[in-house]
Amino acid sequence: MTQAHILIVDDEPDIRELVRDILEDEGHQVSVAENGEAARTQFARSTPDLVLLDIWMPDVDGITLLREWSSGGGLECPVVVMSGHGTLETAIEATRLGAHDFVQKPISLAKLLSIVNQALEAGKKAGISTATPAVLANEPIGSSALMQVLRSKADQAAQSPLPALISGEKGSGRENLARYVHDQSKLQGAFITLDRSELIPGGTREYLHGVFEESRNGTLFIPELQVLPKEALKALGQLLEADSSNLECRLIASAGLNILDLAGDDDSLQQLYYRLNVLPLQVPPLRERPDDVPELVRFYSEMFPNQENLPYRPFSVAAQNRLRNHTWPGNIRELRNLIQRLLVLGGEGEVSVAEVEEALQQNPVTGTTPGESHPPFFDLPLREAREQFEREYLVYKLKEAGGSVGRLAESVGMERTHLYRKLRALGVDPKTAATAGGDQK
Repeated sequence: MTQAHILIVDDEPDIRELVRDILEDEGHQVSVAENGEAARTQFARSTPDLVLLDIWMPDVDGITLLREWSSGGGLECPVVVMSGHGTLETAIEATRLGAHDFVQKPISLAKLLSIVNQALEAGKKAGISTATPAVLANEPIGSSALMQVLRSKADQAAQSPLPALISGEKGSGRENLARYVHDQSKLQGAFITLDRSELIPGGTREYLHGVFEESRNGTLFIPELQVLPKEALKALGQLLEADSSNLECRLIASAGLNILDLAGDDDSLQQLYYRLNVLPLQVPPLRERPDDVPELVRFYSEMFPNQENLPYRPFSVAAQNRLRNHTWPGNIRELRNLIQRLLVLGGEGEVSVAEVEEALQQNPVTGTTPGESHPPFFDLPLREAREQFEREYLVYKLKEAGGSVGRLAESVGMERTHLYRKLRALGVDPKTAATAGGDQK
């Protein structure tokens, strides 16, 4: 095989030099990086033909680097991930991000050379990348069971020309799911959204005729069915009644979960609901799929730097855990805006749990509104309300104790080991949750 440029990223000098010697003996040009930041610099300076990437490093972990390098739409070269303490979850995440292979250390010389040769050959065949396709911009994000079921139903709906109705809470991603169904259907036409501001009295029917024509061979998306003006509901119903067999576009509508309750005696809304609800899709609220929050955090913390040139900042594990335990009344829209604000207004380095806590307190969706007679978590289910109360209570008492977990344990009457477990479960980092310093014993 011709000489290739291989970058070895590992914080253990013995392993770096051993692998370097082996690969140089095979005729390859080899560069080494002792940590994540050095790897990031070298990769930006010159893209290698192959990267051998360790997972656990003191500054930037390998998965974070892999995510950065694949965020532009695919990896520019094959990456083989190596770990001495790998887990199935880590292997799955590395593969999802485009890694060519995931191997456990220690690795034999024969196996190492075999994997290197296979990766280089795969990179050559792929041209510039062996990465798996990037996640579609409109793909519903999340690996939870709820989202897997939703994606499966959406894929099935995409193969049919029948109307679909997407229900769910505000901010849950209903339009995003509609765009995903459109993308998966491979329609030749565009995705057109009905503009409610154009539904003016006396001009509704003319506008609807125009927007149906604009959506020819594509998808017409009708957002928030329950708030359409009565004239529009009636006109839509009449158009569908008269021309449904000749429609040359796919119809997808969105609605709140309680649309039938809102319909009441409104016959036009009821009839339109039943006409469009042929293929029902229901988007779960974010609070019902907390395990998807870290994946969403990663997605938006990478998207904003790529699309809006915001600084890239990874979120600490404690920060992600705090976000995971938030109840998200504004759903994905709230999370998206929160991350954008943290990237715009935050500092450098990892986003800490203290920054997240402050941002959540300032969040207009989460905070108590003027004149409200009770805390917002009073409206939550008991388990979620208890968790939110415990989190706020312990953060308050931790600040009162000057950041000392020992004094906090005495104050709240808990054994210290149990208290540490409770803080960890609630996503509270004692080192950063209190503004004052203090004894952390």
